[in-house]
Amino acid sequence: MGKFRLNQHLLGTVSILGLMLGTGALAQDIPVDELIETTEDGFLGTVELGQGKREVQIATSTPVTVINQEEIDDRQASTVAELIDSVPGVSLVNGSRPEGSGINIRGFGANGTYGTDQKVAIVIDGATTGSEEIYRIGTQLFTDPSLYKSVSVIRGTVGSFEFGSGIVGGVVQFETKDASDFTGGEVGLRFRQTLGYSSNAQGYHSSSIIAWQPMENLEVLLNYTKRDTDAYEDGNGTLVSNSATEPYSGLAKIRYTFGEDGEHAVTVSYQKTATDEFDAPYDAFNVVNFGNVNRRTESEVATLKYEYNPVGNDLINLSVQYSYSDIFIESEAANPGGFADYLLNGDHDYTIDKLTVKNAMFFQTGAASHDLRFGVEWSKRDRLESQVSPFSGSVAVPGGTDERIALFAVDEISLGNWTFSPAFRWEDQTVEGRKTYAGDRYDNSAAMGGISARYEFNSGFALFASAAYTESLPIIDDLSNAAFMTQPEKSRTYEIGASYAGSDVFTSEDSLQAKVNFFRSDLWDVTSYSSIASVQSEGVEVEVTYAMASGLYVDVNAAYGDYESLSSAGVRGDWRNAPANSARLTVGKRIGEAWDLSWEQVVAEEGNNNYGGYGVSNLRATYRPQSGVLAGTEVRFGIENAFDRQYKPNLATEFAPGRNFKLTLAKTF
Repeated sequence: MGKFRLNQHLLGTVSILGLMLGTGALAQDIPVDELIETTEDGFLGTVELGQGKREVQIATSTPVTVINQEEIDDRQASTVAELIDSVPGVSLVNGSRPEGSGINIRGFGANGTYGTDQKVAIVIDGATTGSEEIYRIGTQLFTDPSLYKSVSVIRGTVGSFEFGSGIVGGVVQFETKDASDFTGGEVGLRFRQTLGYSSNAQGYHSSSIIAWQPMENLEVLLNYTKRDTDAYEDGNGTLVSNSATEPYSGLAKIRYTFGEDGEHAVTVSYQKTATDEFDAPYDAFNVVNFGNVNRRTESEVATLKYEYNPVGNDLINLSVQYSYSDIFIESEAANPGGFADYLLNGDHDYTIDKLTVKNAMFFQTGAASHDLRFGVEWSKRDRLESQVSPFSGSVAVPGGTDERIALFAVDEISLGNWTFSPAFRWEDQTVEGRKTYAGDRYDNSAAMGGISARYEFNSGFALFASAAYTESLPIIDDLSNAAFMTQPEKSRTYEIGASYAGSDVFTSEDSLQAKVNFFRSDLWDVTSYSSIASVQSEGVEVEVTYAMASGLYVDVNAAYGDYESLSSAGVRGDWRNAPANSARLTVGKRIGEAWDLSWEQVVAEEGNNNYGGYGVSNLRATYRPQSGVLAGTEVRFGIENAFDRQYKPNLATEFAPGRNFKLTLAKTF
């Protein structure tokens, strides 16, 4: 593996952390299983003091990372992209602006030319969302982190077959907040107000939540979040133009349970994020000067879900969900009369309707137990043609529909210390053009699947391996190329790894979780990238968390990979969308139930797109007083890029923000 370049101020950062942790309160020992409970003034959430900031998912062979509510709050991220870039294997195309940031996992997803390559799935409460291959516009994920209580990132193809086809990079799943997260499941009304300030990109954010539970079986939640930040400065103090942003978001969610023992449930949710930009570059990545536009971006997601889970019947756990998502971009030239008006005056509208019927059942066959999930899914992706021109530069933006029907099944089979998880998905597709390509119709279908196996030793060690195959069916964007419309992209991924979980490892009542995962992926019959025939990638991802009974914890994660592409001319070279090798170390201390202090060091090697390696330090402090007039209040203070380092992540098109002080106050009434 390559050598990481450490921040030259690392020793200074360690000294600062030592001062932060060197308080008399360090002597206070907290039992490893002690929890923060509900207080009289509001529900703070549950925090396990004997654990690190993030739990390692060692009980599954799937490479998945879960970011819970505590970490979402403590990171004070201004965009969802900033929130999940701490996951190994995840890289950002920019990240500080929701309009021009994208997510890349294992070298796939967003890049500096297109918003997405369709190889990373974005799922919100079960609804598929995200843009098409929009030229020079981001919007792969346009929403606000304040709406969510957890984010799960699945890396690679294994574990993706319930969510779609052609997933090579991974799946990002979001779960929105519920009223019971604040009421604690009890009848009553709660109001939570969060106010935040940032010094670089000087601005504020406000999130207001009303959680009402008029009776035990009815929950109502309303959330309104507003952000307003100026343009930020990079580490050299240079203003990064057009980086100001002013989005607002809203969430309404109702859940009603009924029947004997609450076996029936209906959930309705709706969320929207929107922003207006004036005289802003058309190219959201700030690479090519096509001219400026006045642009409005809107993202909407609505879901209606019915669940039936009868008590005492392990064969029925039924869910029926309809979802609708819409991304709308309205654009007009800010200064008409330029050479690219045909490009600037082009609106984009993408909708996805999806109906999923799924059942989970648990049963025995001899010595083996089965946790089987299977279902059928119908989806229709509708893309309106650009209202002014059917073309965006040299890239066609045709209108059309992509209608699919899919069957899927995943069975987790437990047999002694073994767990086997075969998965299958079959998908049938019909793509039809409109306007420019009216009358064009293409039908495709594909079967795909995989299997994983895991063996857990009694010592806490486990070994696992998996193999998966998937196909990426043609997309509406490629209606202009008849050959592409009958050529699905194909991918094969192999993974092998090990995990460990134990307590009393080095000292009494400590805990250790570790997971290492090696992967190899091959993508061929490529149509998503110009002049590329195939992409080969292999690498390793590591996640470790260690915690002591005293409240001290250490979290480590790292990703190292080798990414190559084969051009259509037969020339091998570095894959242009490859992430840089990177590692992240967090050292923290929980002091009683009130304090959580941590230092985070992020290091990355030089990549084929960035300006050398870098090391960045982040400091965070969370204070939750347990008594007195401030009981129930949460105060969070952070210093990001503490030493004002000038750097550009490998896939970014802009320099990252310099030093940034963040302060957030929150209280549940």
